[in-house]
Order: sequence, then C-alpha cells, then structure tokens
Amino acid sequence: MGRTHDTFTDLGAGTPVWFTLAARALPIGIFAQFLSAGTALFRDPEMWALHGAIGGALVVPVLVLAGGAALVIRLRGFGWWAGLTLALYLAQVALAAGASPLPLSLHPLNAALLLTASLTLLARVERRCARHHPDGA
Repeated sequence: MGRTHDTFTDLGAGTPVWFTLAARALPIGIFAQFLSAGTALFRDPEMWALHGAIGGALVVPVLVLAGGAALVIRLRGFGWWAGLTLALYLAQVALAAGASPLPLSLHPLNAALLLTASLTLLARVERRCARHHPDGA
C-alpha cells in the first residue's frame, strides 16, 4: 500500500458536510469580494457597503475551517492551510481597518493570497472527499 497524505486520515468517517461547505463557500465569497470591489471602484461607489458586508460574513467559513481543523482529529491534516487562511483573513481585516502598519495598497495583494490559500484548501478537501467516495478510489 502506498503512502497516504495526512488529509486522508480516517477516511471511513468521511468529511463533515459543514467543513466541505465552508471550504466551497470561502472562495466563492472571496470572488464576490473582488467583483464588489471592482464594481465599487469603476461603476457604483455604494457597492463598498456590500464589499464590507461580504468581508465580514467571510469570518464564518474561515472560523469553521480553522476550528474544524483544530478540533476534529481526522481534519488535522488541513491545519496548516486552514491556519494560513485564518492568518491571511485577519491580515485582510487589519489592512482594511487601517490597524496595520502596512499600507492599504497591500489589501488587494493579500486578497489574492487569501484566494489562493482558499482554493488550495478547497482542492485538498475535495481530494479527501473523492478519496472517500467509492468511485474516487
């Protein structure tokens, strides 16, 4: 038998639906952030309110992923990526609030890093789900 990645721990128990949904919702929410920021910047400045609301709501999937990876033993293999996603999210909020010594101009760069981390985490979650599914073996 070949070596397995630690995200494949206890495959028989499956991947919790709430964890999978959070992993799927996060990149969609971040994409909505990019769309609302672009719309606000080039067309409708009132979209900044929507941008802020979506950004605040993204705390839910971020905390679900970080909490799940920290508290559910079979999800610990996702800990590094979930932790990085949490750190990037907190940096994003700090940049937006002006609480960071770094310039606000790093906000879009950090958003791109956050999107990349969330997509990587989603790919790993989907890989685990496919590996658990009888057709994915």
